[in-house]
Amino acid sequence: MALSTEDIRAAAERLDRAEKTRTQIRQLSQEFPAISIEDSYAIQKAWIEIKLSGGRIIKGHKIGLTSKAMQSALNIDEPDSGVLLDDMFFADGGIVPTDRFIATRIEAELAFVMAKRLSGPDCTMFDVLNATDFVVPALEILDTRIERVDPKTKTTRKIFDTIADNAANAGIVLGGRPVRPLEADLRWIGALCFKNGQLEETGLAAGVLNHPATAVAWLANKVAPHGLALEPGQVVLAGSFIRPIETRKGDTIQADYGAYGSVSCHFG
Repeated sequence: MALSTEDIRAAAERLDRAEKTRTQIRQLSQEFPAISIEDSYAIQKAWIEIKLSGGRIIKGHKIGLTSKAMQSALNIDEPDSGVLLDDMFFADGGIVPTDRFIATRIEAELAFVMAKRLSGPDCTMFDVLNATDFVVPALEILDTRIERVDPKTKTTRKIFDTIADNAANAGIVLGGRPVRPLEADLRWIGALCFKNGQLEETGLAAGVLNHPATAVAWLANKVAPHGLALEPGQVVLAGSFIRPIETRKGDTIQADYGAYGSVSCHFG
């Protein structure tokens, strides 16, 4: 690791302050040119620990950057992950308070609700399907506590910044019709995503590593070396199959999953 324990803790505290004050901080990849993926996850972990010490509860995980296009754009060859906390869950059809966030975007995904403990290192897609209780349509709300473009260098943020920033996660809305994992070909579940009644994006869940359960298996294997596993009852967002939709106060987002119902929220 390139960063000291003090650097990691300080970065986590700055991210926490940025979220609370809704003021973005400079890209960590600019401040620490030698930062590694390992450093970034250490910062994320330190930030989550700050939140847990403040009374938050871990409710699951999110997986990001699962599409080939996004990975190519960031010059990486694997997804990233973040942690879902209890205060990130919003009701289907409910109001998302924009004054809590900085610059929201939204994505359509499938969420896996775990029935059994799922642990690596040799977890496969079939293990995931066996360990999953339900799969349900979901919206993920993204936010960025780190500047997307550096004002001085005009450099766009890198994978290190996104990971440290809890994989840009800010919220989650679950809705539609829960389905047992083997009752549908999950690859072919798709969504039509509307913003204020206008169709903005469409996509199929196969866009997530060819099968969204593959992403969940990746996560179980990724966290295994740290002695972690996906626990019963936890929610795992498998990754978006649309491009992020920019949202602001007053916007209504609805994702129509066809036979699997719809999920929506309003930014108030």
